[in-house]
Amino acid sequence: MGHAGAFTILGEPSARTKIAALEAAGVTMVNHPEEFGEALKARLEARTGKRPSVAAGSSPFNPVGQRRAMHTAGRRVLASGSQSAMRQGQRRHLYISEIQAFNMLRERGFNAAEYSGRGTRKFLAVGVDRSSRMPCVIASLSTDADTMHQDAKRFPFDYRVGIDGLRVNRIAEHLRLGHGAVDSLRKVVRGLAALFYEKEAFLLETKIVERLGEVKIVNAYFGFDDAAFRTVGRQADIRDLRNLAAEDPVEVEAEKNGIVYIRLAGEGTIGTLVNGAGLAMNTIDGLADLGGRSANFLDTGGLATSQTVKKSFEAILRDPRVRVVFVNIFGGLTLGDMIARGILLAFKEVAVQVPVVVRIRGTNEGEAQELIAESGLPLYAFDCFRDAAAKAIELARR
Repeated sequence: MGHAGAFTILGEPSARTKIAALEAAGVTMVNHPEEFGEALKARLEARTGKRPSVAAGSSPFNPVGQRRAMHTAGRRVLASGSQSAMRQGQRRHLYISEIQAFNMLRERGFNAAEYSGRGTRKFLAVGVDRSSRMPCVIASLSTDADTMHQDAKRFPFDYRVGIDGLRVNRIAEHLRLGHGAVDSLRKVVRGLAALFYEKEAFLLETKIVERLGEVKIVNAYFGFDDAAFRTVGRQADIRDLRNLAAEDPVEVEAEKNGIVYIRLAGEGTIGTLVNGAGLAMNTIDGLADLGGRSANFLDTGGLATSQTVKKSFEAILRDPRVRVVFVNIFGGLTLGDMIARGILLAFKEVAVQVPVVVRIRGTNEGEAQELIAESGLPLYAFDCFRDAAAKAIELARR
């Protein structure tokens, strides 16, 4: 499912729930793009009676159901302080510190200050409701990450109209606020919605308390769409708030080279190098389904070069947990032979002390496989994803 399965917010179904719903409807789920052909063949042949039907909830490659890693795994957090209850290990562009968020709120006349310990905190956010394709207010009585998903309720509103058509009293009822706090809540929601539009946010998350009929913001965690700056230079003031010192230096360095690298939390030992964000997530999922654990997410980008591949190796190998590097390339715009040259360059200029498993399919795959075969380097080359993944897992366990 790629991005569709990976990104969720409070009140939306998880990746596993989506998979279960699809399987219950009779959909065959597969773990990797290379499995589509056989799965389609099995379903078509089942219609003619030549072959047993693939049962709902299974695939010819994974009859016992699927596990998911990137969709549920956490990301290592360096900075202390307030963390998003909706983040769930996902990185969506640019987040700012709570102090910066408070400053932004106060400049706009919000009643906002650090939590003093008085009053019961409740969750209030403005985000995107993808089911209705509208912005929405998300409210929950719980502020605990484990129970918030069960209690959270979404209140979509038409972005062309704004919150004027939103029944704020229903939000107040869900949050069990006093009747006298409805007007104050309406001001807070209206202000957050205005900020959401003005600064092209995708998430404005707060915790509020009610004091003497007034709603006060006591925690704030804001995320903005950095693409606005990257593409046409909009929201430069938001971009300037980015605190690189609070981010993983390896991730920051990789970004400078056009690479999206995210170190995953946990005990993952397989470093992954993949072209394309969707395939990178799918690779992590596929490894998890076979019993492996990925140490990172890495997307070389559609314009990857040999130098990019070398820099990717440098990022991966700075993680002491990595026992094997798994290169999974499905070439379209990315040329397979260029990836192969990047791997050879990495062996030449980077101290590669762990085994490397390579799977390259697609554009110029023949040239790539020839380069690898003639290199004389300790590389394990495969055509099949399942075989390559199984080898990477085996090597990671040694």
